[in-house]
Amino acid sequence: MSDFKIRIADNAIAISAIFSATKEYCKGYLCNDTAALSITMSSEDIAFEREKSLREEQMEGITPRNHSDSYLETIAVQRKITEGLFAFDTLLFHGSVVAVDGQGYLFTAKSGTGKSTHTRFWRETFGERAVMVNDDKPFLRITQDGVIAYGSPWNGKHKLGNNISVPLKAMCILERGEENHIQAISGSDAATMLFQQSNRPMDPRKMPKYMDLIDQLSKKTSFYRMQCNLDPSAAQVAFDAMSK
Repeated sequence: MSDFKIRIADNAIAISAIFSATKEYCKGYLCNDTAALSITMSSEDIAFEREKSLREEQMEGITPRNHSDSYLETIAVQRKITEGLFAFDTLLFHGSVVAVDGQGYLFTAKSGTGKSTHTRFWRETFGERAVMVNDDKPFLRITQDGVIAYGSPWNGKHKLGNNISVPLKAMCILERGEENHIQAISGSDAATMLFQQSNRPMDPRKMPKYMDLIDQLSKKTSFYRMQCNLDPSAAQVAFDAMSK
């Protein structure tokens, strides 16, 4: 076993992992703080992730991939951390978060739509003003004053992200379009996306808490829908609207 602690969304988490590679995967988030949560990994956790991955690949028509046990453990760790952080008003969200001038902007979309390409345009457009928070699975903590976006080790295939936190200024649903066009939408209009793109609890007893967090999230940030092409000018169009 490999025992270590990481800090995610302002909470220290003690992890007993089977593989030392899991600690290496999380190395950017290691800490020595008193743990608020403790998780222990098992072969059953890895088997669950393998079966879940196989089902999803079959549903999507993807040739099954032979994931290593060590890789599957990192996914299992993520799932257990997500489950534990519901108690700390924190959700795991599927999206790409970039910060400009210290404010976070989250883009979410169906796979293959181009959210990572869009946030790359932001970094190219705004230069040193822009910092990547997380390109795949940021954590969002809902507070009395608003929403805070956090980096995590699960930052996508390009490993783009930093161990930082920023106030979330706005969220945007990206769609493909021939021209760049963005419009504000209501939290209720964004509700379906919030449910689709956030990780739901495995434990049904935590569903009321999850539902409450989604409701708060819908009320504590601004939402937009954008049709965009793959021209870098999309970044300026989005920023001009979302930074107001």
